[in-house]
Amino acid sequence: MSFRSKFLLVVFSASLALYAVVGGWMSINAQQQQNDPGAQLRIFESVLRHIQDDYVDEPDLNKVRAGALRGLAYGLDPYSTYLTTEQVKNFSPANQKGQSGIGAELSQFASYLYVIAPVKGGPAEQAGLQAGDIIEYIDGKATRDISLYDARQLLNGAPGSEVKLRVLRAGTRPFVLNVKRGSVSVPAAEARMEAGKVGVVKVNSLADGEAADVKARLQELLQKQGAQKIVLDLRSVAGGSLEEGVKVANLFIKEGTLAQTVGRGNKPQKTFTADPKAVLFEGPTAVLIDRGTAAAAEVVASAFVDHKRGDVVGVKSFGAGAEQQLFTLRAGDGLLLTTVKWASSTGKAFLGEGVKPTVEVKAPELADAIDPEDLTGNDDDAIAQPNTNAPADRREVSPDAASPKQQPEDVQLKKALELLRENKPAQTPQRPA
Repeated sequence: MSFRSKFLLVVFSASLALYAVVGGWMSINAQQQQNDPGAQLRIFESVLRHIQDDYVDEPDLNKVRAGALRGLAYGLDPYSTYLTTEQVKNFSPANQKGQSGIGAELSQFASYLYVIAPVKGGPAEQAGLQAGDIIEYIDGKATRDISLYDARQLLNGAPGSEVKLRVLRAGTRPFVLNVKRGSVSVPAAEARMEAGKVGVVKVNSLADGEAADVKARLQELLQKQGAQKIVLDLRSVAGGSLEEGVKVANLFIKEGTLAQTVGRGNKPQKTFTADPKAVLFEGPTAVLIDRGTAAAAEVVASAFVDHKRGDVVGVKSFGAGAEQQLFTLRAGDGLLLTTVKWASSTGKAFLGEGVKPTVEVKAPELADAIDPEDLTGNDDDAIAQPNTNAPADRREVSPDAASPKQQPEDVQLKKALELLRENKPAQTPQRPA
């Protein structure tokens, strides 16, 4: 290689290195500016100055401030929100007496009001609302781009009154459901035996006190019906108490960390450890989860995954579990901010992530349901404009036309039973009733 060629090669290499260094520095600098509160505040000040100086009408700066705060909270997570002065006054449960809801665990996904799961036996389920449905309108008020808190307020009302919901469901035209508001009494856990000495515990709730009911059903299966293997069904169990989830996991897991709460920077705040005296069954166990599994039920499912305690069968859970704190502002309004997340024993937060099954099995009825991961929040989203070619007078149909006529085979339970029947039963610890 000639001296000229070598010289050009050195210059070219040096240029590439300099470009890489400068480009990397600019990228890091841009990222730092994005996360710099001061830089973001200057942008807000610039926008506010343009509104004040250049907007065609005299602006109402109180409304502008409220809108800005609402937008700030909206960009965080579904459970953080801006509250008006009136909402702050009514925030206490004591001020919400005489109000009833529809009995459904809700969240937001890509700007849509999303049904994680209706409460079994509650008004929403009785009216035909299903997990994976999107509530587009509440009494004629659009729910897209309003806060989850505001949507819940619209759903609440006097017991016995009706609320009109326009629902989007995959595979059908939008339809209207009239749901009668009322108190929700969640049924107790259920237990039954399957062939091969397999007991099935169907959990319906993990609210305060429900873990004791799950324990009682499990004891019945083990001590009275001779179960040697267990299926723990956590499908459509959303919400509930973190502590109740830990107690249920502890019935099957003898030692180690079961769950955590994490704060800012994903730093552990509180650790929940198994009590060896609380374990009830150490034999072969399988857990069922679906998109309606969230929060406390995810505590149980993640503990099984982390401890390799047994197969977790189904599809990825929804991803919820967080705690909010209300910060009152000078004007009397407030910010409800997520300050704590629930997490697995390894510290992985559930919010927005969910729990992945060890054995994925999609149920037929879920194959046609709206998958939250398919939602984008864009105006051209197929979910936002379903069947736009349909005649306008035929676009709202009854839920009966959208619902399956017969119950499909429970392929997830079938798979769990197959996996358990391949395992030999272990010695069951004898515990007092």
